[in-house]
Amino acid sequence: MSMLLFAAIAPALILLWYVYNKDTEPEPTRLIFKGFCYGGLAALASTLISGPLLNMGFYTTEPASFGEAVRIAFFGAAIPEETAKLLMLWLLLRNCPEFDERYDGIVYATTVGLGFAALENIIYVVSAGASWVDVAFTRALFAVPGHFAFAVTMGYYYSQNHFRGKEYQGAAVKMWLYPVILHGVYDTLCFFSELNEALSLLITLALIAFCFWLFKKTRMRVLKAAAENEYVGSGQAIRSHGYDVNHDWSDRPEDQ
Repeated sequence: MSMLLFAAIAPALILLWYVYNKDTEPEPTRLIFKGFCYGGLAALASTLISGPLLNMGFYTTEPASFGEAVRIAFFGAAIPEETAKLLMLWLLLRNCPEFDERYDGIVYATTVGLGFAALENIIYVVSAGASWVDVAFTRALFAVPGHFAFAVTMGYYYSQNHFRGKEYQGAAVKMWLYPVILHGVYDTLCFFSELNEALSLLITLALIAFCFWLFKKTRMRVLKAAAENEYVGSGQAIRSHGYDVNHDWSDRPEDQ
């Protein structure tokens, strides 16, 4: 059982360490642990959204066509899961004095997202029975990096909205919408590969290519946010010198 739990949680912890290690002023471990637990709660809370959507007929449990695969991907997974993650991120940061740097949004969102992925992994791996090794490997290769990428995107725009507000138009929408779109496309490829055996190999290759592209964009966003953090300086330094955060960034190019 210990090996099974390790296989389920280790991929999430490795990616969390990667993001945490890029922070010039690491966040308190108590908040990292709290955020990771909040991610687990998000996995449970998402069922309170997906359940009613299922009962209202927004999606079915078994895709029989590409259209149904899309509906399951978005209404059964992407929308409820990313909504629950964003809610937990807000609960974690709503009165958090440690959230004083732009990069912190990525750290905390990733913590929540990977806590979600870890609990989801445990459920899938435990229920896999004798084939748990195959399930753990597949999810470590695809599912966990997916949740990682969605969370980095959410955290990036969460920080933009928090620190720049109206200066960065649309960030309040993007921190929910972009993760939902990425998640929905990802899951659509997964479901459709199972639906169409004739195209399963081609779709699987497309999924792998999408994951590599997603991870590359995510890594660039992490490095960019870390570099921006160093440019602005720590929140403590900003407060002690009386700088306005938005003004300090006025000479920076607009984000892509």
